[in-house]
Amino acid sequence: MQPHIRAIVAASVHAFVTGRKVAGLYDQSTARHLRIAAEARGRHLQGYDGERNAKFGGTLPELRDTGADAAIHMEVEDDAARGYDRSSASHFTAKVADQMVQLYDHANGAWFTFEMQSAPPSP
Repeated sequence: MQPHIRAIVAASVHAFVTGRKVAGLYDQSTARHLRIAAEARGRHLQGYDGERNAKFGGTLPELRDTGADAAIHMEVEDDAARGYDRSSASHFTAKVADQMVQLYDHANGAWFTFEMQSAPPSP
């Protein structure tokens, strides 16, 4: 998977599992803060990648990244998700623990950790 796809998958999984808005994230593998936002309502997600000026979202199990014209199949259950990135033909699994998302990219055979920044709850 491309790094930006991993990041938007991590933000999406966190939004779906916790129900909280993601206001940004820290990618531990690149030691960078990324301007990625995501909000889930039921099975629908809308998100924005400020690094690439691109929208992403959709309705589970299908999400799209308009910036890369990529399609992502994702199934969320309890505090985890699994899916398939069609643009790289690779599977992923992800697990949420508090503000962290650990994502395993099967194509790279490696774990990636993201720390989420949640937006304050709406009044």
